[in-house]
Amino acid sequence: MEEIYANAERIKSVNPRPSTNQTGPSSSERTFHGVVILSLGLLSVSLLAGLIGLGVHHYNSVQRSAAELSSVRANLTDRQATDDKISFLTEERDQLNASLIKMTEELVRLQTLSKQMKCCPDDWSLFNAACYFLSRNTGPWENGRMDCRARGADLVVIDSLEKQMFMSNFTKRKTQAWIGLTDEAHEGTWIWIDGSQLTLMYWREGQPDNKGDNKPENCAHIITGEKNLNNWNDLPCENNLSWICEKKD
Repeated sequence: MEEIYANAERIKSVNPRPSTNQTGPSSSERTFHGVVILSLGLLSVSLLAGLIGLGVHHYNSVQRSAAELSSVRANLTDRQATDDKISFLTEERDQLNASLIKMTEELVRLQTLSKQMKCCPDDWSLFNAACYFLSRNTGPWENGRMDCRARGADLVVIDSLEKQMFMSNFTKRKTQAWIGLTDEAHEGTWIWIDGSQLTLMYWREGQPDNKGDNKPENCAHIITGEKNLNNWNDLPCENNLSWICEKKD
């Protein structure tokens, strides 16, 4: 603006007085007005250009914001889809676990029923899904084991109080019978024929004493038909006794 006024002053200094012969505006005044109008036009163009630039910038900002909002919405949609999928998988897992529990319970029931329905051969007795046989013949411990194996069994292993009670009442009459327990491999270390260590012991008082008639007492037997759970004894393996076989399959 200062430049516009400066131009106007220079124009006035050239023609300080208007001609008395002219009735309309002087040429200097017309020039001044033209300069002002031109300057205002340029200023308007500048303002318009600024407004257009600001509008474009605002439009671009709006577009970027819209794109970012769309991206956020897409991420939220994906996250919601993921959460829904996780929830579905969790429900499916819970249903499978419930089905597995039911199947396990049914399997246990069927196994129990199968044990209850298991049949033993003639002259064998059923106890806890296993069959037991008391021989009528007598012989050494090794002969008894060979006979049990020939029958698809082996000498009995007594590894629970329940089985010890069952064996103790296996016969009404007093009977001595070999069981699957020996320390023949290492004196004083009693091992069951299945290789397990002796943990539950039902020896008679003072037994095992290894006091045979000049023979080591390396084989164990049970005395059935007595009202006494502590009824094991050691004897020489060559003695002739009955034997008890155990068939688990």
